[in-house]
Amino acid sequence: MPRWKRSLDLLCLVLILPLTLSLLPLLFCWVKLVSPGPFIFRQTRIGCGGKPFTMYKTRTMRPGADPAIHEAHVRRLIASNRPMIKLDREDDRLIKGASCIRMFGLDELPQLVNVLRGEMSMVGPRPCVPSEFPLYASAHYRRFAVPPGLTGLWQIKRTQATTFREMMGMDIEYVDRLSAWADFTIMLQTPLALGRHWMA
Repeated sequence: MPRWKRSLDLLCLVLILPLTLSLLPLLFCWVKLVSPGPFIFRQTRIGCGGKPFTMYKTRTMRPGADPAIHEAHVRRLIASNRPMIKLDREDDRLIKGASCIRMFGLDELPQLVNVLRGEMSMVGPRPCVPSEFPLYASAHYRRFAVPPGLTGLWQIKRTQATTFREMMGMDIEYVDRLSAWADFTIMLQTPLALGRHWMA
């Protein structure tokens, strides 16, 4: 990871720490109120250089939810190159309020621990699950040249019609044009992109 990228990540962590510390207790109380089970969801993801790591998220699914449902959905999207539509609106595995939590990216807040540990960055391609990794074409592996991120080029440019191949293209474009200015502008545009998708 470039030194400037690690420095920018640490600076962002310091700046957003007060907001994070105020939101996490509220999220914790809500999740524990509407669903039994742990607050934190741990999942193996593929990071920089294809190295697996444990990623943290706010749990938004019921305990014991079958991950095979999502894995099958992703396989269909990759094979057909259809728009990358999430299962959220028709997924009965979600806890109450999960769609809202996900819509505003609040489920990603625990990943700041991954950023602190250097396993992730504030900006980069989203980390895939191990079952997706073998489905990628050889050209797609370039996206693993940088640490995965909480947000990225795909998050700010995607539309409801964005396909898997287009998403991969955006990830590779980000890697090829890697710069501190690109990371800074992507972070600035992320709140606007979240609002745009919320209104869609």
